Amino acid sequence: MSSLREPLSASGGPRGSRGFPPPPPTPPSRCAVWRLGLGSLPADGTADGARRRRSLAAAAVVGERRSTHPGKAILAGGIAGGIEICITFPTEYVKTQLQLDERANPPRYRGIGDCVKLTVQDHGLRGLYRGLSSLLYGSIPKSAVRFGTFEILSNPMRDATGRLDNTRSLLCGLGAGMAEAIVVVCPMETLKVKLIHDQCSLRPRYRGFFHGVSEIIREQGVRGTYQGLTATVLKQGTNQAIRFYVMNALRNWYKGDDPRREMHPIVTAMFGATAGAASVFGNTPLDVVKTRMQGLEAHRYKNTVDCAFQILKHEGPQAFYKGTVPRLGRVCLDVAIVFVIYEEVVKLLNDVWKTQ
Repeated sequence: MSSLREPLSASGGPRGSRGFPPPPPTPPSRCAVWRLGLGSLPADGTADGARRRRSLAAAAVVGERRSTHPGKAILAGGIAGGIEICITFPTEYVKTQLQLDERANPPRYRGIGDCVKLTVQDHGLRGLYRGLSSLLYGSIPKSAVRFGTFEILSNPMRDATGRLDNTRSLLCGLGAGMAEAIVVVCPMETLKVKLIHDQCSLRPRYRGFFHGVSEIIREQGVRGTYQGLTATVLKQGTNQAIRFYVMNALRNWYKGDDPRREMHPIVTAMFGATAGAASVFGNTPLDVVKTRMQGLEAHRYKNTVDCAFQILKHEGPQAFYKGTVPRLGRVCLDVAIVFVIYEEVVKLLNDVWKTQ
């Protein structure tokens, strides 16, 4: 009678532990998910729990790379920075010229087009690339330090799928920006502004990059290349914090619950341009103060705060957004190019440079 109480199997016999094959083994993906920590999650059936399970399962099945090796980030960042600055430098030149064209003196330029026209008339097309060498020499290590620092800071903060939450990306971006400001950007930007400002004078003193560097150091010492350090650290820190935050938020939104989803270079470029635009509107006033503190007239200001006060007093609040339009065009293109090249170079390095 006891056998009659047992439920029948699909073959018509009682389902028991004797005489029947064992149940099928647990699928490998479930085992992998358990090893990732899914087994400890409560089976509450909530949307968050389901989303977490799908995300972990995807990482377990495909064995997704959790992070970028700092060495790859440094190399890819340097390559991206060098290519980007060669493409976008003329817009940086125009932006700097307009910011140095202070309202206290009779303005030389009536706008962006007039600045380009007069520069080409006086110096030819090569005039739009005056000061490129200082940026080119600095852009490669700048991007290398930026992306290398970001990966070093962010790798320990990522979850099992390689996902970085937005708040942590903001902090990592802030750290990357401050590092690049101190190591590379401040001396590089000081030299660039001095060389461009020197070209505006009636009798230019510097015959080129190396002559300009030697003269600046001879007259002002190494300290002469670190003018406006506070403003530069504030500008670069907020710059990269905003850019990495926006870029990471858009990437997380695009991938959703599927960490395997690839981002097409066009999508990366669109997200990068958006991040660049956000950084421009967020910290252009700091960029204006930084440029003034690094120009040939920097001796007029006691410090960064005094510079900001003098600009506000003599030129009004609108002066803090002088050069925004050319900077917007340059930065959007800059950030889009850098992120696209960086991502593609990292993919290439992953094929030829195997790391844990």
